[in-house]
Amino acid sequence: MSALLVAGTTSDAGKTIVTTALCRAYARRGVEVAPFKAQNMSNNSMVCATPDGRGVEIGRAQWIQAVAAGAEPEAAMNPVLLKPGGDRRSHVVVMGRPGGTIDSKDFVGGRTHLRDAAYAAFDDLASRYDLVVVEGAGSPAEINLRAGDYVNMGLAQHGAIPTVVVGDIDRGGVFAAMFGTLALLDAADQALVAGFVVNKFRGDVDLLRPGLDQLRELTGREVYGVLPWHPDLWLDSEDALDLAGRRASEEETRLRVAVVRLPRISNFTDVDALGIEPGVDVVFASDPRSLAGADLVVLPGTRATLEDLAWLRSRGLDRAVLDHAEAGRPVLGICGGFQMLGRRILDPAGVEGVAGADEPGLGLLDVTTTFRADKVLRLPTGSALGADAHGYEIHHGRITRHGGEEFLGGARSGAVLGTMWHGSLEGDHLRRALLAEVAAAAGTAYEPSDVSFAEQRERRLDLLGDLAEEHLDLDALLSLAREGAPTGLPSLEPGASQ
Repeated sequence: MSALLVAGTTSDAGKTIVTTALCRAYARRGVEVAPFKAQNMSNNSMVCATPDGRGVEIGRAQWIQAVAAGAEPEAAMNPVLLKPGGDRRSHVVVMGRPGGTIDSKDFVGGRTHLRDAAYAAFDDLASRYDLVVVEGAGSPAEINLRAGDYVNMGLAQHGAIPTVVVGDIDRGGVFAAMFGTLALLDAADQALVAGFVVNKFRGDVDLLRPGLDQLRELTGREVYGVLPWHPDLWLDSEDALDLAGRRASEEETRLRVAVVRLPRISNFTDVDALGIEPGVDVVFASDPRSLAGADLVVLPGTRATLEDLAWLRSRGLDRAVLDHAEAGRPVLGICGGFQMLGRRILDPAGVEGVAGADEPGLGLLDVTTTFRADKVLRLPTGSALGADAHGYEIHHGRITRHGGEEFLGGARSGAVLGTMWHGSLEGDHLRRALLAEVAAAAGTAYEPSDVSFAEQRERRLDLLGDLAEEHLDLDALLSLAREGAPTGLPSLEPGASQ
C-alpha cells in the first residue's frame, strides 16, 4: 500500500490545493492515483454515476481531485460527507447515500459507525490504486477531538500513513503554526509526521530559507517544497470561507451578475462558469444595495431553504429581488434558490427541521415545493434556450409546476428562470445563450466568447501539476508514500510527554 496524508495547520491552509496538485502531477507520471478524504464537511457536493443509475453524492473537492487524477469519481473517495443544516446539526451522507443526522455532541464519541465506513473505504481504495493521496480536515492538532478522530492522525495510525503538514504563509505565523501543530501531537502521532509544505509564498524564496533551515533543525523534519501564490489558481471551491466573486475590470465589464450570499449557501460552484466569461463581473451580495444595478440576480442553492428564505426577508432582499424581476430584469434560481421563487414551500415530515412547515415563497414562479425524506440524486440531460444541457440534481424537494414553461427540471415565466439542475452553466452553449438573454434585457451590447469551461478547468489542473513539478520534491514525497515515515524522528514537547 502507498499513501500520503496531506494535513494542514488550519482550515483553508491549502490541503485541497496540494492534494489536487499531487493527484495531477503523479497521474501525469503514469501513477494510478486516487484522492481520499475520510470525512468532508461541506455543502458543495457532486453526483457520481453508478452502474445502477441511482447516483451517489461526494464532496465537490474529491470529485475535482478525481478528475485531476484521471480516476473515475466514486463514493469511496469521500465515504463520509457532513452537510451542515444548522449551527449544531449536520446531515450525513455515508458512502454516497443519506445517513441521517449528527449533532455537535456526537463529535467525540458518537461516530464509530462513520469511522468504520471511512476506514473500510480507504482500505478498498488502497487495494486498487498505486497511490492514495489523502486530504485531512481542519487541523490534526485539534486535540479536543483526537479521541474520536478518523480524518487526520486517527486515519494515519490506521494505515501507518506518512503525513506532511501544509501551512499558509500568506496568513502570517506559518513557522509557529507548523511547529505548534507538530508539538501538540502525542509521540505516536508525531512519529508519522515526516515534514512540511509551505503554501502561497510571495517573493524571493531565498528570503525564506533561514526560516526553513531553522524549522528543519528544530523539528528534525524535511520541508518538501514551497508553493508560490499564483493568481490563476482557482479550483472548484469546497466551502464558503472565501466568496470573493470573479471580478472583471471596470474597462472590461459588460454584464454584472449578483449572487445572493445565503447563510447556508450550497453548490455555489454553479456560478463559477459565469466568472470565466470575459466582461462578466460576478459578485456575492448580502444586502439590497448590492443587487442594485445587476443585470442578472442569482439565488443559489442552500442546505436550509426555509431558514435562508426567512433570512432573505429579514434583510429586505426579497423586495430587492421582486423589484428586479418587476423591472423585467432576469432572475435565475438554482435548486433551493428556485424553490424560494415559487408559491409555497411545504415540509410535512420536517426534513429541514420543522415538521408541518408551510411557507409562502416569493411568488415569481407558479410552482410548489414539497420536501420528502428520500433524496434525489441524478445526472440529467436535456435542452434549454436552444442549447443542449446537462447537470446534476441533489435535493429533497419535489417540485410541482402549476404553470409557466418547463426549464431544466424547473420552470420559467418571462425573465424569471428556476432550475433543479446544478452545474448546467458549465455547458458553454447554454451559458452563452443565457448571457445573450441577459444582455438583451439590459440593452447591452455583448459579444459571446468562445471560452470553454472544461478547457479552463483542465488548464487550472495542469497549472497545479506544473507548480507541483517545479516547487515540490515529488520524488521524495512518492518515496515517503511508498516506504512510510522515516524511523527515529524526534518527538517535541509538550506532546512527547503524553
